[in-house]
Amino acid sequence: MNIVLLGPPGCGKGTQARRIEENHGLKQLSTGDMLRAAVEAGSEIGTQLAEIMNEGQLVPDDIIIGMISERISGPDCAQGFILDGFPRTLVQAEALDAMLEQKGLALRSVISLTVDDDAMVERISGRFTCAACGAGYHDSFKPPRNPGRCDDCGDRTFSRRDDDNAETVRHRLTAYHDMTAPILPYYEGRGILRPVDGMAAIDSVTAEINALVRAA
Repeated sequence: MNIVLLGPPGCGKGTQARRIEENHGLKQLSTGDMLRAAVEAGSEIGTQLAEIMNEGQLVPDDIIIGMISERISGPDCAQGFILDGFPRTLVQAEALDAMLEQKGLALRSVISLTVDDDAMVERISGRFTCAACGAGYHDSFKPPRNPGRCDDCGDRTFSRRDDDNAETVRHRLTAYHDMTAPILPYYEGRGILRPVDGMAAIDSVTAEINALVRAA
């Protein structure tokens, strides 16, 4: 069974991909992880990638598709795979389908985590962590029990990611919607698009995805 999992940054896509992997025996594949692994392995594609990335250029779609083709031939993908966050454009979606067809494979389901943009901005921009132990908190949803003091280690130093601010989050959401807008109708037309409410509780999202995977 082969699945694509789509969703904007911060929607919990990575967490859900790992849970699908654990619950259904499918292999989670992140293109970012594959890029790094290919470069480290020194394969033919990896050598090409290293040259491109060292020059600060974007990796061409045909190389990414070739890398995915090589990766899904591995024995750990024998039961199927979950592509985490790929494809991101209609051209990539069509190229992925063509490559899978050549291998006698196909996508069984495309699960799209849908979000409310305003709620996502609040969710992400409110995150912060303890600088000493890394415990995670949120301004609204999970503040420390004692203001200014970490619940786990008692430290009073906290940090926020530079890109966890409202302006940056809105920009990332807009970019995601702009890129994926043509992809969703494409998969809907093929009858394999499965929207899931990404704003629900993590375990509720997992339960809905599990039901979709079992029914696929």
